[in-house]
Formats: sequence, C-alpha cells, structure tokens
Amino acid sequence: MPGIKPISRRKFERFLVYVGCSFERQKGSHRIFWKSGLTRPIVVPAHGLLTKSLIASNLRTLGLSAEHYLSTLEEI
Repeated sequence: MPGIKPISRRKFERFLVYVGCSFERQKGSHRIFWKSGLTRPIVVPAHGLLTKSLIASNLRTLGLSAEHYLSTLEEI
C-alpha cells in the first residue's frame, strides 16, 4: 500500500478512536480494539512501531483504503 509508513502505536490508536473503534482490553503486550460491524477485533502491539504490513492488515479489517487512512492521519 503506497504511502503507508511505520508509525507509533499511540498515533495508530488515536486513528482507531477517530474512526469509531473503542479500546476493549489488553492481553499481555497486545491491545484489543473493537468496532460494531467488524468480523474480528483490531489487535495492536503495546510497544514499538507498527509495521506497514500490520497497518495494512488492520485497514483491510476496517474496510478502509490507504488514501482514507493517510488523509485521516493528517486531520488528527
């Protein structure tokens, strides 16, 4: 996915909350987010930078395009 770069988990979590996800729980080093209508939860590691592939996978789960993701990051 072009334009996606590794970012901190905190910035990605702000993005998730902005698009309507809510923090559900933390199990070990993984933070779990949920949004009504999803088939599975969004899982975010609790440390380090998120890789491009992890971000892309979570965007597919959310049904969002890379363009929407990048424009939303500029807003928040």
